[in-house]
Amino acid sequence: MVKQERALRTRDTLIRSAAEIFDREGFAVASLTAISTLAGVSNGALHHHFTSKAVLTDAVEEAALARLLAVTEPVLRVGASRMQLLVDVTHRLAAALRGDVVLRAGFELSGEMSRPPHVDLRECWRRWVEETLKQADAEGELRPDVTASDVVSAVVAATVGFEVLGVREAEWLSASTVTRFWRLLLPTVVQAALLSDLDSEGSCPP
Repeated sequence: MVKQERALRTRDTLIRSAAEIFDREGFAVASLTAISTLAGVSNGALHHHFTSKAVLTDAVEEAALARLLAVTEPVLRVGASRMQLLVDVTHRLAAALRGDVVLRAGFELSGEMSRPPHVDLRECWRRWVEETLKQADAEGELRPDVTASDVVSAVVAATVGFEVLGVREAEWLSASTVTRFWRLLLPTVVQAALLSDLDSEGSCPP
């Protein structure tokens, strides 16, 4: 049992170390030697857990997906709207991207041109936003002259843009940046009668 727990810890350490190297140096130039060195294990130990860079990269993406699902799993609170849920989750996502290198690397790998993603986090995020906005539209939260697909495009473009720019400048993933975005967008897409009930800063801590 102790040996199995040690193996799981080593595997998790390698995944995090790979994410840190990908995040810092970029996927294309990241080497298994650099990853094993950061993890404090031998190359042999790394290959025991992951037979290739591709297999290790897949594991990073799977770990990142688990983190994304944790960000998007909050259920709708009693009395809250779908749009407030969307605002809250975008704040949670920005905070998670600031602090979680595995999640950040997973998103970055979704845009890596040298390999098809094993798990496309940006597409997973787009699908969640789309489903949430379809529900908001069905419940009458959107203005009659606005379609859910229009809002999906705006939200996904902005949040993925914040994620990409945040790699180099953390301010793009700050709570104030996300808040300013929602203050601009909400009045153009949400029924006027509902605006006073929405909090652009997020109604719950990230």
